[in-house]
Amino acid sequence: MLRAFPLRAHAAEPGPDDALVLAAQADRAEFAVIYERYFPRVYRYLAARAWSPEEAADLAQSVFLKAFDALDRYRPGATLFSSWLFRIARNAAIDAHRRRKPAAPWSLIEDHPAATGPESEALQAERIRELRLAISTLDSQKRDLLALRYAGSLTAAEIAPLVGKSPEAVKKQLQRTLQQLKEHFRDYD
Repeated sequence: MLRAFPLRAHAAEPGPDDALVLAAQADRAEFAVIYERYFPRVYRYLAARAWSPEEAADLAQSVFLKAFDALDRYRPGATLFSSWLFRIARNAAIDAHRRRKPAAPWSLIEDHPAATGPESEALQAERIRELRLAISTLDSQKRDLLALRYAGSLTAAEIAPLVGKSPEAVKKQLQRTLQQLKEHFRDYD
C-alpha cells in the first residue's frame, strides 16, 4: 500500500519528471521511458539492501510493477516523482528485510578500483572491505540514508519525504554519518 506524501513547498511548480509521468498516464507504453531512466538507480539502491543480485533484480521488478499499477494515483506537483518511486522501493526493501534476517547489504555493490597493478588493487580492496565493515556498524536508518543517497543517487530533497525529515535535516544526518565513518578510518589508520 502506498503512503501519502506531504505536499512540496511549491506544489504548483512542476517536478523534473512530471512531463514523463503525464505522458505515461496518458499512454502506458510511455512508462518504458520512466523504467529506462530509473531502473539503474532503483536497482543499485535495492542491491545495497538485498541478499543477492537476483533478489535485488526481483525487488526492482516488483517496484516497477507496483509503480505501473499505481501510476494513476501519482499527482504531479504533490511530491517529486523520484521520491514517490523510491518510497515504493524503500517499502519493498523493508518488506524483504522483514521476511529474512540478517541482510548482508553493501557487499553487492561493484568495486571499481581506480588504481592499476596488483598492489594498488589489493590496497583498494582492503579499504573497501574496511568501509563495508564500518557501514555495517551503523544503525539501519543511517545505512538506509547512505543507500538512498549513494546507491540510489537521490538528493537530500528527494530523500526527505521518504524519511519524514526536512532536506536540511537529511543533509545534516548524512554529514554526521560521513563524519562518523571518517573517524572510524582515522582510528583504523
